[in-house]
Amino acid sequence: MINIKLGRWKKIEIIIYFAIVLAIIINAIIAKDYWVAVVASICGITYSALAGKGVPLCYLFSITSAGFYSLLAYQNALWGNLLLNAGYYIPMYIWGYIQWKKNLSESDGTEIIKDRLSNITRLKMLGIATIIIIISSIILYKFHGSHPILDSITTIISLFGMYYTVKRCIEQWMAWMIVNSLSLLMWIKIMIDGAKAYSTIAMWAVYLFFAIYFYIQWDKEIKLNKNSK
Repeated sequence: MINIKLGRWKKIEIIIYFAIVLAIIINAIIAKDYWVAVVASICGITYSALAGKGVPLCYLFSITSAGFYSLLAYQNALWGNLLLNAGYYIPMYIWGYIQWKKNLSESDGTEIIKDRLSNITRLKMLGIATIIIIISSIILYKFHGSHPILDSITTIISLFGMYYTVKRCIEQWMAWMIVNSLSLLMWIKIMIDGAKAYSTIAMWAVYLFFAIYFYIQWDKEIKLNKNSK
């Protein structure tokens, strides 16, 4: 049985969350957006919000979001994003839920213990990611994928971002800032080309906001915990 714990929330955070969900639903009705995109967006935003609070329950929403987003990626020939969500995210979400449940704060019991990488490790990961991005861009171009460079960058950085999400490192939010910014631009281009992607665009815009907001929150908490030791 799943023990539902939602962590510590400020009133303004709860208001913002429900306002965003309501806005997506209203926009979807007016624009007659695909229901798949709406469900993926709401589940994805719920995952991001709960992940930002360090709550393991977030992974239950992420699995649903990844499934529907995989369908959207397939429909728009985003092969890197399709492989990322269907072949990597879903298994990682399962692993992440298990890992987060093992690393809950002893003082709180509802949120995970946050951590950060050393500067040297950050540089190493940046170098490795750059090399893999170049190789994957060439491969996606050979397979005639749409937007191969953007697709490659978002895919590879997401791999690292997801790994550090599971490891509870603040660097995940740095990765998500990059991924969310580029994904937002990519889906705006897809919408301009004729696809109905309003809810998906809204989802990535909210993801970007959350990445910035939660990076600041995690940074404050990690520094506070370090100074209290």
